[in-house]
Amino acid sequence: MTTHKNTEGLAVRVKGPQRRQMAMRTQSLDQLLPHDHQARVLWQYVESLDLSAFYEGIQAVDGGRGRDAVDPRILLCLWLLATLEGISSARQLDRLCQRDLPYQWICGEVGVNHDLLNTFRSAHPEALDRVMIDTIGTLLAQNLVSLQRVAQDGMRVRASAGKSSFRRKDTLEKHLAEARAQVEALQQQGESDQGESDQGESDQGDGSTDGPSPRQHSARQRAAHQRQQRIEQALAARDQLQQQRERRKKGSGAEARASTTDPEARVMKMADGGYRPAYNVQFATTTGTQLIVGVDVTNQGSDAGLLSPMVEQIAANFGERPREYLADGGFNSRDDITQLEQHQTHVFAPLKEEEKLLSQGKDPSARQKADSDEYFAFRQRMQTDAAKAVYRQRSATAEFPNAGCRNRGLTQFRVRGLAKTRTTALWQALAHNFQMIRHHDWLPALFAT
Repeated sequence: MTTHKNTEGLAVRVKGPQRRQMAMRTQSLDQLLPHDHQARVLWQYVESLDLSAFYEGIQAVDGGRGRDAVDPRILLCLWLLATLEGISSARQLDRLCQRDLPYQWICGEVGVNHDLLNTFRSAHPEALDRVMIDTIGTLLAQNLVSLQRVAQDGMRVRASAGKSSFRRKDTLEKHLAEARAQVEALQQQGESDQGESDQGESDQGDGSTDGPSPRQHSARQRAAHQRQQRIEQALAARDQLQQQRERRKKGSGAEARASTTDPEARVMKMADGGYRPAYNVQFATTTGTQLIVGVDVTNQGSDAGLLSPMVEQIAANFGERPREYLADGGFNSRDDITQLEQHQTHVFAPLKEEEKLLSQGKDPSARQKADSDEYFAFRQRMQTDAAKAVYRQRSATAEFPNAGCRNRGLTQFRVRGLAKTRTTALWQALAHNFQMIRHHDWLPALFAT
């Protein structure tokens, strides 16, 4: 034992750790977690939801065989809390469930693992959609939220793929031939190993083998087959991109490429001016209340033409269209705005090339040759002070959820493909809406339904 002395040379007495001392603690998880902790509020919110869609695929039933399934309420609550705290790794969430009190409280002694967590995160996109729709629908029914004025904005999020994974057609075809050969070789090896195993059993051998186990071999076959599928998808995506490029540039320009890692990802211009593989995340947000009412993810590098699909999504989900729609200049498309205006959704956005027209001494509100009647009306409206005052609400509304996503760690997707990246965006939207519902003190309204 080391003796420590103070400045006067006297031995000091301190309290050291007694890690071998036995103690009995009789507190439950419920007693240990503070009564106002966010995990408790999240659990109340989850219990107020209709989660029947999450239970439909559960095979464990009364009187049947097999282990009980983990309650979807637990998994949903875990991922919502993890998303709010900027955690996107299933392995990290698994560790927190073993050592962090709020996550332990949600689990309530029910064991989870990273495979289960990872599968649940991406396996229920329709059910997650329904959670968002039902929540917003309840608030709409109580006149707490309005779709009168909605703003839309896009956010480029880095894909789970590197720039070096983008290949030309010749390279993709070469990799595809190699992948097919590997799949075939593994299949033949599996059949050979099975024959040797059967022969060994008939000869009453000791069953030992120097090769991979059946489980390892199955995993290798699965990985090889998935690689083959990704390359096939990359070739199809590359051909589609090349056709688009030829239509746009009349056959000139560099040859199109596609990623062997994430065939649906596209190289996009990012906020810092660089070009990286990414997806374009779109949120539609109500002004004032700032709740997300529409979510989409595309692999289109620009925002042009993305207004109508989002408005149609909102109309399908809630039975009404926004009366006023705010967007920045990147969304300005004649066809898109014309279509929205025809359905009585008035668009508020900067005019195309307004500064250029002014520098040429031309009137931006004057009708141009390509303008439809609806687009001409939009031109004239955007020259009024009232329309400009409405548009000024756009940045505070549409960019707010984007900033929240960045703060919660959404800088790069951990999943691949449009379907799974949209599901990740849905988790972010649910987390954002939960925060706004708490901010507006609307939880009692949800609990009462």
